Amino acid sequence: MVDPGLFLQLFWVFFVIGIFTVGGGYAMLSLIQTQVVTAHSWLTESAFTDIVAISQMTPGPIGINCATYVGYEVVHGAGGSHLIGILGSLTATFAIVLPSFLIVLTIVRFYTKFKGNRLFEGVLSWIRPAAIGLIGAAAIILMLKVDWSSAKPVVELVRDNFPDWISWVLFAAAAVASLFFKIGPIPIIIAGGILGLLIY
Repeated sequence: MVDPGLFLQLFWVFFVIGIFTVGGGYAMLSLIQTQVVTAHSWLTESAFTDIVAISQMTPGPIGINCATYVGYEVVHGAGGSHLIGILGSLTATFAIVLPSFLIVLTIVRFYTKFKGNRLFEGVLSWIRPAAIGLIGAAAIILMLKVDWSSAKPVVELVRDNFPDWISWVLFAAAAVASLFFKIGPIPIIIAGGILGLLIY
């Protein structure tokens, strides 16, 4: 039997993430990881990384997809059935979308009044760098296994995070294919999946 309080926790966590995330789904990932893995210990780091990979491959915004999968895994992992797990998905998804819906609804009513206002434009100019920082933090969290509470030497951090050189070669190949050869994400994902299956 799943504790009903778990649904309230899920709703509150993802509602707060939805309020304070600016910059889209990738900016949400670092906040979701902090809450789900570190603060509440609902999922392991590897399980969260798997969820992010699945969220990238499925249609829709990655932040919302991630919330959907996390909601299911958290409730199902707490002893809920498949149907109760789906309710966890709905809870997390609704919670993360609700703040954006309410904010956009409010902005639509007042945007025409503030458009061109120097203060309004100034606030937006400060939000953009913060969004880039959140996206960068998400990339670091997913790529590196860093315990920020410990003061490890750089040599140990490199040894801990670069044991699998094949993964980094695949990452570099995907980056080159995307940036220089303008290959779309779908062929890169398919090629990465096939190569990962063959290599690992």
